[in-house]
Amino acid sequence: MILALLGERDMHPYEMMRLLRHRRENRLVSIQTGTFYNQIAGLVRDGWIAEAGTDREGNRPERTTYTLLPAGAAEIASWVRERLGSTDRPDEYAVALAEAHNLPREEVVVLLGQRIDQLTTLRDEYQGGFTGALAKPVDRQYLVELQRAIALLNADIAFTESLCADLASGALHWGAPSEVHRASSHFIPGKDDA
Repeated sequence: MILALLGERDMHPYEMMRLLRHRRENRLVSIQTGTFYNQIAGLVRDGWIAEAGTDREGNRPERTTYTLLPAGAAEIASWVRERLGSTDRPDEYAVALAEAHNLPREEVVVLLGQRIDQLTTLRDEYQGGFTGALAKPVDRQYLVELQRAIALLNADIAFTESLCADLASGALHWGAPSEVHRASSHFIPGKDDA
């Protein structure tokens, strides 16, 4: 998410943390100051971002602004691509979905189609197990979690199919930031944590 933020514009870490909180991205990833600065150092070390300059406002400490390097932009796409079409890591999938706009629309449709196939296979396996257990007969009270898992898979499949349809038809804005997003990418100090 740090790389994706820097894909929007150069920023300093404090600004990035405030913006992530303002956009409520902290529901997807934990944002802790010490860890965040360590992540920044790691991204610099990996050659994905670099210092772009420093500035100071009034009595505040000097702040280092970072910029996204071409290798970092490539890493965003690679990371999202690897996780978007998969069902293996649900927490990482949520972040990949949030950052899917970093890939071309057509590629996202293909990757999400792969995810739908995997979800459908898993749902069918669970449904077969549920139906088979009821036929034995197993009391349904022992199967409620399996029934819940099937319902969640059905919801995920329906959502993903709907998203693919919106992407394919052009009903969903995709690509360059929209005016709403551009407005939300700048914060006013003191007003963003409300």
